[in-house]
Amino acid sequence: MFRRKSKLKKEFDERLHSLMVATKEEWEQARGIERYLNDYDQEVIVRRKIAECKHFYLYKEAKARQLGKD
Repeated sequence: MFRRKSKLKKEFDERLHSLMVATKEEWEQARGIERYLNDYDQEVIVRRKIAECKHFYLYKEAKARQLGKD
């Protein structure tokens, strides 16, 4: 019974980690696009902020789960 719980935790922790990596890349890409933009584009700024919020939400979740301390 406890092995199953451990296996599920490991699986979901791996998913969380891969999501964190993906959102970090998305956030960095959005920052790069915004940096090279000549004019003020609201849509690009909103996309960057959404990507940033997603990444930090996942970061907080990983911290609460103590993802790196196994």
